[in-house]
Amino acid sequence: MPEPTDDAELLAAAAVALHRHADVLSGLGSLFATAGHQLYLVGGSVRDAVLGRLDTGDLDFATDARPEQVQKLLRPWADALWDTGIEFGTVGAEKDHRRLEITTFRADRYDRVSRNPQVAFGDSLDDDLVRRDFTVNAMAVRVAATGAAEFVDPLGGLAAVRAGVLDTPAKPADSFGDDPLRMLRAARFVSQLGFAVAPRVRTAIEDMAAELGRITVERVAVELDKLLLGDNPVAGIDLMVQTGMGDVVLPDVGGMQMAIDEHHQHKDVYQHSLTVLRQAIALEDEGPDLVLRWAALLHDIGKPATRKHEPDGGVSFHHHEVVGAKMVRKRLRALKYSRHIVDDVSQLVYLHLRFHGYGDGKWTDSAVRRYVTDAGPLLPQLHKLVRADCTTRNRRRAARLQANYDDLEARIAELAAKEDLQRVRPDLDGNEIMQLLGIPAGPQVGEAWRHLKELRLDRGPLTHEEATAELLSWWQARGNR
Repeated sequence: MPEPTDDAELLAAAAVALHRHADVLSGLGSLFATAGHQLYLVGGSVRDAVLGRLDTGDLDFATDARPEQVQKLLRPWADALWDTGIEFGTVGAEKDHRRLEITTFRADRYDRVSRNPQVAFGDSLDDDLVRRDFTVNAMAVRVAATGAAEFVDPLGGLAAVRAGVLDTPAKPADSFGDDPLRMLRAARFVSQLGFAVAPRVRTAIEDMAAELGRITVERVAVELDKLLLGDNPVAGIDLMVQTGMGDVVLPDVGGMQMAIDEHHQHKDVYQHSLTVLRQAIALEDEGPDLVLRWAALLHDIGKPATRKHEPDGGVSFHHHEVVGAKMVRKRLRALKYSRHIVDDVSQLVYLHLRFHGYGDGKWTDSAVRRYVTDAGPLLPQLHKLVRADCTTRNRRRAARLQANYDDLEARIAELAAKEDLQRVRPDLDGNEIMQLLGIPAGPQVGEAWRHLKELRLDRGPLTHEEATAELLSWWQARGNR
């Protein structure tokens, strides 16, 4: 949550942030003022400016001008123009590498069945602001010919920013009834901004979480990604799960609350998974990693389905990584994620336990090669996930696990210096196989290729003569001459 401050400090921060865009604001403000139209910077652009976070080139505006009038004004001024949102009153533009969206004042009504508004244009800024999701997003700055002018805050957005609270301009039930996605956006803003939800907002979410079923999975996925990529996704996920939203959009995560961790070091697997996510984030070295964060959150979702109470009183989760990888595929496909995301996250979940067979460095070189080959380009993320998955409070055991993984990484580096581990391939290619065996392209070539690759993994690089001899021996053993 932001540190409490006074209004003057917040407005000063906004002025500094907006000054970075002074040229665009004055140019755009002059266009609209000359034409006799109102223009306001609104929404997240103003909120981020108040927080001193206006670092992107995206700026959102509201105006009394109708879309066709906006297009006419922007056409000679903007570097690019598009109308993909024009049915909702939005005209998109680009100026000096900044993306702008200018939307006509709205006074929409919703059918309470879908989340699609019955678009109605308005003439009042106040009416436009009151229909927004949260008061922190319902502030505005008038844009004049000289650029940013006075700050407009009819709904107490500045006080909400100062308090670090998410509240709705209208009654929460009305706001969420109009657009249930706003509930999930609350969890996203908790993650991104470090804010808390107002008590009445939390109550409304608990009562109305099932309404998220009206939202398309594509829109849900967008919000989940933004939540996961925030500064504190653990807080956003926990709000989602504890209010019932998770039962609708990501039930496998909340379902982990029922499975007690086998080490009895956490309240449940759910809490363990949040800890792993937090620790994985701490290991990121090139900014937020969506694949790693998804894998950290979901790495143990197979545990509830594989939980078994052992005779000695313990709890086991045999093969939960296999079951979990399948569950990840099913869940992410249902959310219509790309094949790339589905494959990468599920593969990390599948591999995250492999290291625990390493023991005290007892793997053969063949096992190390297979670990690297199975991970492929995901190896750096697998390293982070495995290290993050160490959540034991036993310091000696934790130190031993980390030392063992240090040793494994050292062995990988040592082998990589001798062999190209990232590109483990047979020592003969398909053309050489066909020539040596006198066979055409077909399934037999693939079988021979896979046999040679297994040899490569087991024994390391072979000379051309060794590979040829092994291929011919294999071929003859199959009854071929």
